[in-house]
Amino acid sequence: MRIFIKHFICLFFLQNIVAQVQEEVNPPDNIKSIIFKGPTEDQFPIIKIGEPIYLEFDDILANEQDYYYKVTHCDYDWNKSTLLKSQYLDGVDNQRITDYENSYTTLETYSNYQLTIPNDNVRLKVSGNYLLEVYNSNYELQFSRRFLVYKDLVSVAATIKRSRDFNFINEKQVVQFNIQSSGFKLVNPKKEVKVTILQNYYWPTAIQDIAPQYTIGNELVYKYDQETAFYGGNEYLLFDTSDLRAPSSQISRIDLTDLYNHYLFSDAFRNDKPYSYFPDINGDFVIRTLQGDNASREAEYTNVHFSLPYNEFIALDDVYIFGKYNNYALTDENKMTYNETNGMLEATLKMKQGFYNYKYVLKNGQEIKANVVGGNFHFTENNYLILVYYRNFGDMYDSLIGIGSANSRNITN
Repeated sequence: MRIFIKHFICLFFLQNIVAQVQEEVNPPDNIKSIIFKGPTEDQFPIIKIGEPIYLEFDDILANEQDYYYKVTHCDYDWNKSTLLKSQYLDGVDNQRITDYENSYTTLETYSNYQLTIPNDNVRLKVSGNYLLEVYNSNYELQFSRRFLVYKDLVSVAATIKRSRDFNFINEKQVVQFNIQSSGFKLVNPKKEVKVTILQNYYWPTAIQDIAPQYTIGNELVYKYDQETAFYGGNEYLLFDTSDLRAPSSQISRIDLTDLYNHYLFSDAFRNDKPYSYFPDINGDFVIRTLQGDNASREAEYTNVHFSLPYNEFIALDDVYIFGKYNNYALTDENKMTYNETNGMLEATLKMKQGFYNYKYVLKNGQEIKANVVGGNFHFTENNYLILVYYRNFGDMYDSLIGIGSANSRNITN
């Protein structure tokens, strides 16, 4: 009986370990400028099997320490799948990242690391959700990032509509789409197929577990309104520090201490102003410099100074600078502080030269208010990604069998 109880307890704990959701872990303060992308410039790798993914990051300790990478296959809900490593990888992971080099001609020294998969040591074998983890030489997890591998087995056609709910008609965007499975047989699509909808590749607001409203032959139809609606938000703010010494329409002045300091013009609340379109890259960033040929290893780190007037909208909420530059993390580093002398909220971030999108978000306890400062508009340009997963009865994992995308520039009533 004791043996049975011991085995039961072991199985219980093993199941709990397996069922842990694989979240993205953000790095310690010494690791910055993580770039993770596929063949396109969007820093969210979505690739077909055999296509490359690229990882790049800087360590401002600049001591050329060793880093290792590990690849984990996950199910639709980002739990670890039951596949063995040998079932989803050709070769062996947990390898050292060997492509690294120190910066040169920069005020801030750093070590730049680069990794490409597939490589001589490892290749991916199956589609689905994956997690890339980076460890130091003490096998301490430094950071992790999600990526997706898909097969083109179904086609997805999507359109963006205004909400039919009059309470949100000027604030929300609705994603409606069809999945065409001709050539790929679906016996019981409500059980076999799952979808995920992402706005601007941002996982915390993803919509999941939406069943098809109805089927027409080989077509699955998703024409929901409220169930697939997202807040539109507003266009991201931006600045460009690729030229170290040139003020611009976003940069009011520049000075040099131990590093260059870029002081941005003070931002304003836009939630009570009419919507105004200007191009952005939906929160992303691009490392670039006019002071060298190799931005990865010649771009400077500069101190970028942000300011926002305090007003009644903020009240006692905490305010953060929000963007892909740090994977949308809300940390002490990008939290704004109140300056009593000028009535402004201020923050200074050390950022690598380049073009950046950002906005301000509020946080009260665990509640994040993403659009209080910028406002919500149905006109806002957003990119939407529809992911189609498939698991037949008896399959060991959720395969990603198709993707579709749409942009709200073409929104209709």
